[in-house]
Amino acid sequence: MAKRKRLEIPNEALIKPSETNPVRPTHGRMPIAEVAGDTAARAALDEVSQAMATAEAEGRVVRKLAMDSIEVDHLNRDRMVLDPDEMAALTASLTERGQQTPIEVLSLSKGRFGLISGLRRFHALRAMGMTEVLAFVRKPEGAAASYVAMVEENEIRAGLSFYERANIAVQAVGAGVYPDVRAAVKGLFAHVPAAKRSKILRFVVLREALGRQLQFPTAIPEKLGLALATAIEADKSIATRLSDALRKTPPADAAAERRVLERPLKAPVAPPSSPEEIAPGVTLKAGRGKLTLSGPAVDAGFEAALLDWIRAR
Repeated sequence: MAKRKRLEIPNEALIKPSETNPVRPTHGRMPIAEVAGDTAARAALDEVSQAMATAEAEGRVVRKLAMDSIEVDHLNRDRMVLDPDEMAALTASLTERGQQTPIEVLSLSKGRFGLISGLRRFHALRAMGMTEVLAFVRKPEGAAASYVAMVEENEIRAGLSFYERANIAVQAVGAGVYPDVRAAVKGLFAHVPAAKRSKILRFVVLREALGRQLQFPTAIPEKLGLALATAIEADKSIATRLSDALRKTPPADAAAERRVLERPLKAPVAPPSSPEEIAPGVTLKAGRGKLTLSGPAVDAGFEAALLDWIRAR
């Protein structure tokens, strides 16, 4: 019977890679496992890269931009006044916690950017001596979208005065973004109640009549502005008289300007007009700040149509 050969562990030197023996041990991992691992890693990297590219294209990536590369007045600004107390509070917060919320910009050309929203943060950081700012680089679809983004940001964070809202609507029309102020107010303030849009339109009357002469327009209270707009529409000479008064004696502060604006509203009250039939079955009686409609035609259908017309203003 042939003698069996004993199996022996190979000499380590025989399997050690060398110029004459390029074979390398697998140490328990087969080449196919390495290939699979590399493929999975590349696939994961490609997926992350694609997600980052998509996020950047959608303006969801925060970038650090040089403040000198941002054009603050790229858009007509809606905010006309930066309240000192509010700016002091904002600066204190930024000093303590840093910039928590990025501003929004759009890319212009050659490394330049236009500010969309974040005007107060931008000025506060610049006053603190910062040279860079965190920003989202948005890609709004047209100028109207940029204006809407700016307005909605301020409506959420620190509401504008009615005059500022009216002013940006007029400026947007002047920039060719909207055909008229009614369309501008509807587009810029699409998410506010209809009654609020109606008040903004009333302040448009005030802005167009006295805009060049007013020194403290953002301080005009809502009630005064609405009453003054109604008075100006009823009597155009009021705007002329107020403009002359404001130009000849410029008010020293908001309180002084308000006293000038209140004068026409303190004039003697005209007696109410006699009832007048303005349409078949509809009689109108007008008094200061009051209209009374009566008659057989003033029924539920008439009321519904009138309310629809008022809400659409």
